[in-house]
Amino acid sequence: MVKEWTKSSWKSHTALQQPNWPDREKLDKVIDNLALLPPLVFAGEIRALKDMLAKASRGEAFLLQGGDCSEDFSQVTAPNIRETLKVLLQMSVVMIYAGGKPTIKVGRIAGQFAKPRSSDTELVDGVELPSYRGDMVNKIEPTIEDRTPNPKFMLKGYYMAASTLNLLRAFTRGGYAALDRVQAWNQEFVVKSPMGRSYNRLAKQIDQAIKFMNTIGIPTDIPQLNQTQFFTSHEALLLNYEEALTRIDSITGDWYDCSAHMLWIGERTRQVDGAHVAFLKGVHNPIGVKIGPDYDIDNIKQLIETLNPENEAGRLTLITRMGVDNIEKALAPLLRETKKQGYHIVWSCDPMHANTYTSASGHKTRDFNNILKEITRFFEIHWAEGTIPGGVHLEMTGKNVTECVGGARNIVSEELHNRYDTTCDPRLNAEQSLEVAFQIADMIRQ
Repeated sequence: MVKEWTKSSWKSHTALQQPNWPDREKLDKVIDNLALLPPLVFAGEIRALKDMLAKASRGEAFLLQGGDCSEDFSQVTAPNIRETLKVLLQMSVVMIYAGGKPTIKVGRIAGQFAKPRSSDTELVDGVELPSYRGDMVNKIEPTIEDRTPNPKFMLKGYYMAASTLNLLRAFTRGGYAALDRVQAWNQEFVVKSPMGRSYNRLAKQIDQAIKFMNTIGIPTDIPQLNQTQFFTSHEALLLNYEEALTRIDSITGDWYDCSAHMLWIGERTRQVDGAHVAFLKGVHNPIGVKIGPDYDIDNIKQLIETLNPENEAGRLTLITRMGVDNIEKALAPLLRETKKQGYHIVWSCDPMHANTYTSASGHKTRDFNNILKEITRFFEIHWAEGTIPGGVHLEMTGKNVTECVGGARNIVSEELHNRYDTTCDPRLNAEQSLEVAFQIADMIRQ
């Protein structure tokens, strides 16, 4: 793709959002160990995802990307992984069956252990400490020892990601994701809710369709009904970690970052001449780029041409995070210009990040109605411009949390403290996620 590129090329560029590692020798040793470990994902899987995303860029499929804001080592348990997968499976079934379009399932999982911060330090009870940058860097406990970046946590993150992927592969290929189990995916706390009842009606229709196929002799013991393809993604923030897991594919001779199937660059690190772009332009994974309302159109065009010089469909996903109040004025000009240039892009909507505020109770939260409004406006603007709304990017969990206000149960500010579990940003719970899926399915069908 880029002849002069090497996986270390990024080191000659400015690398923002990197931890201040106190011991370079210790860091180098960890990176050397990581470079010897097996890849977490494989080039063939990455190519399969890119082919699917190419379909999404043409409107022939829809990208569903979701999971935790920042994964927590202590939450990497079988029940939590299962519940996150379960709600993504539910959402995809709703979109496929009710929306009539194949859904590409990509989790923010098995590697989303690092987070960008606005400052290297923060004040905690009047004491200045290194900022918490996610479990792959340091600990959240407010002591100088816990907050000092420790490269060994990257090694622990690798093993946590490997354990997560092992379980995900077992679930998605071992029968758990079979379509005759759709009713079993409904979480207990959702079952009696309006969304749970709607989902159960849909699940019964699918069950009846499978029974009908069996009755007339159409085989149902096939991978399309008993297995599902599930991919992983995370923000490619820690460049030492990403470099260590970048390998040459023995079949094609191309470089792939084998830490995840899809990687994205955040708003804080998408400088055209920066280290993150310099690194990701050389790997053959699908790449996402987050774009807020204050973008510069010429800068975005430079980014597109740098990251996808061959204009390959499925290579580049632009994830717009405009905010409900800005999307109407900010998105249309961007769509118009990229359409004029003929760029092949998967357009995905992140309705979470620009709709965050502090509630009266003091909790950071998001209003479910604003999330739905931004998604709806995203679709409507694409329709008006003759472009394709290709996906959605959500922070969500399968747990019964109370972190976003609103939804079918109408969670209010005073209830946020009941089950406010996030160490990062507020997430949709399973019921709210299902409600989003039904709304999207209605729009996909149009």
